[in-house]
Formats: sequence, structure tokens, C-alpha cells
Amino acid sequence: MVLENWADVVVSSLQNLWLILISFLPSLLGALLVLLVGLIVAAVLERIVERLIYHLKLDSLLKKTGLEHYMQRANLQLNAGHFVGRLVYWFIVLAFLLAASDILRFTALSSFLDSVLVYLPNVVVAVLILLLSLLVAKFVAHLVKVSVLTARFHFAANLSTVAWWTVMVFGFLAALSQLGIALNIINALVTGFIAMIAIAGGLAFGLGGKDMAAEALRKLKE
Repeated sequence: MVLENWADVVVSSLQNLWLILISFLPSLLGALLVLLVGLIVAAVLERIVERLIYHLKLDSLLKKTGLEHYMQRANLQLNAGHFVGRLVYWFIVLAFLLAASDILRFTALSSFLDSVLVYLPNVVVAVLILLLSLLVAKFVAHLVKVSVLTARFHFAANLSTVAWWTVMVFGFLAALSQLGIALNIINALVTGFIAMIAIAGGLAFGLGGKDMAAEALRKLKE
């Protein structure tokens, strides 16, 4: 009698397991089909984006910013089409993977993938901020160098380098802020840097330009 009861329990458990597997199988096949379609779509879009950027000659534009020099120092090759294409590829793959996870009702995985997809645009914007910072830094450095040389001073190269690094530091901090990394530290650094410039300017003017300031005030009074 006891053996028969055990046998009934085992058979019932196996039947329940089989029913669960049968009910889960369509969802699994659907999720695999969605993921397969996503991989195909991602590969096609990656190729299209890569060829489009190649024909737009974006690499030539980026070389003018001096980006290639820094990438070579890091043993990297400048290929904007490949970089953007891979971003598009993984964005599409993650989107379809999220859909497959929703089909399988993997709540934790779906929540994680949703967070990653929401965060990816911030990475793209941060990269654009850095590229724009390179363009602005090069323009400002050239402008400062030409202006100082026109004024016939001898420290044009030093000032242009300071101008370049100033723009790049602010661009780097803006990119970190876009990524949401160490916002409190970034705010403290920016505040301290501005305060440093203000104090340095005030001291320089107070110590070195007091005679000029007195002359200007005298003329204004007259």
C-alpha cells in the first residue's frame, strides 16, 4: 500500500513536470525566434550604419580634430563606422533580448536589460560631448595662439596649451556628468576650479595691476 502511494506521488510529480515543460515550450521557442530575428536585424543595421558613415567620410572629419593621434598612442585604430555600427548592433540585440526575456517572464533580467537600454543613450551623448570638446579645444587653442602672436608676446604656445586643456577638462567633466559618475565630486571640482581662477585673477590684478587700477579710477573721477 505504501509503495503504491509512493508510485502515485512520483507519477503525479512527473506528470506535473511534463505539463509545465509542455506549457513552457511555446514561450521558449517564441523567445528563441525573437532573439534570432534580433540578431539578423542587428547585423543588417550594423552593416548599413557602417557603410553610411564610411560614405559620409566621418573619419576624415575626426582626423582633423587630432583624435587619431591620441588613439594611436592607445594602440587603437580610428574607425567611426565600426564603433557606431557596434553600438547599433548591441542596442538592437539588447532590445530583442529584452523582448525575449518578457516572453519568458524573466522579471529580474528584463529589469536589468531595461536599465542598460535606458543608459546607453547617455554613453552616446558623452562620446559626442568629448568629440565636440576636441573640436572646440582645437579652435580655441588656435585662436589664442594667433591672438598672442599678433600681440607679439613670447608665450603663445603655453597659453594655447592651457586653453586646450581647459576646454578638454570641462568637456571631460561634462561627459562624466552625462554618465552620472561622481556628480558631487564633479560639482566640487568645477566650483573649486572657478574659485581658483577668480582668486588668482584677483591676486594678480591686486598685486600687479594696482597702479593701473589707481590710474583708471583717477581718470574716471576726473
